[in-house]
Amino acid sequence: MTNSVNRRKFLRGTALAGAATLATPAIAGSHGTTLKMQAAWGGGIFLENAQSYVNRVNEMSGGALTIDLLPVNSVVKTSQMQDAVHRGVLDAAHYVPAYWYSKSKAASLFGTGPCFGWSSQEVLGWVHYGGGQELFDELMASLRLDVVSFFNSPMPAQPLGWFKEQITDASQMNGLKYRTVGLAADVLLEMGMSVVQLPGGEIQPAMKSGLIDAAEFNNPTSDRDFGMQDVSKHYHLASFHQSQEFFEVTFNKSTYEGLAPELQAILKYASEAENSNFYWHNTNRYSQDLETLQNEQGVNVYRTPDSVMAEQLKAWDVVVERISGEDPFFAKVVESQKAYAKRVMNYLNLNQPDYKLAYGHYFA
Repeated sequence: MTNSVNRRKFLRGTALAGAATLATPAIAGSHGTTLKMQAAWGGGIFLENAQSYVNRVNEMSGGALTIDLLPVNSVVKTSQMQDAVHRGVLDAAHYVPAYWYSKSKAASLFGTGPCFGWSSQEVLGWVHYGGGQELFDELMASLRLDVVSFFNSPMPAQPLGWFKEQITDASQMNGLKYRTVGLAADVLLEMGMSVVQLPGGEIQPAMKSGLIDAAEFNNPTSDRDFGMQDVSKHYHLASFHQSQEFFEVTFNKSTYEGLAPELQAILKYASEAENSNFYWHNTNRYSQDLETLQNEQGVNVYRTPDSVMAEQLKAWDVVVERISGEDPFFAKVVESQKAYAKRVMNYLNLNQPDYKLAYGHYFA
């Protein structure tokens, strides 16, 4: 099968009969309980990741609990997924908090917030051991949403993305029409960009048609699947606009609380198990596809200049201060994150050797 056919299949996804699934959430049968989970992904590596979580649940439950995974738009649009889980139209969803950011800017702090010198791994540490989960549950209660969520899969920092020319100075980004999501939109607007928020499958056609000048999605594998190498040959890795992100697996809270305690535990601990699997699996694939982009598809790969990333940090300061002044809960989450990052990263920065130094010793 050719790459173009694969790409069309990726973008199209697999259409399922939404009407049939709409009326049958949380089906209880002779084999146990079946939950319907819709993913925000129509194909590619993120749908594989969602399926990996589902497989762990199904295998551990011994038939007492089964999750049926539905691809993007099977029952509702991505923007409607959280509401669908809240209302019980869906039992569960697999997506990222930035996809419901319009309800609360604080949502973006759970995965696409400012970088306080930490990576996705440490943000997940804050979720589990620094009070993050409790703050998220507080946010759900304030929004009166009948959902319970688990977070997993620490994503590497997202690339700055694809441009028509190499970016060597932040001034080149001024006025560019650029695709991103979540709080990153506020940050890049502060830097002078014109931001467009588009679903993943619409990014490449938008850049091809000239609707946008530049774009990011998430990683080399997904970007290659989307065909970004066909509309740009300038790819910049490293950025602070979304330097830490992870998946949210959310369940209808009433449905979740109606499960036996051991099944609730499986849903929770399968998320933690997938945390490690994602990092091992995806960093391997991302590195392979980056080599393909460079060596076989003629893409020029650059590391984003430190000067550009320094301007991003300044923009983050402005955005965080402004929103904190408008939203006390946002400010509360930021202070909790800062306290955790300051303590944990102090230890890690003192203790971790310079891995780049060792890499250069062997591979320079």
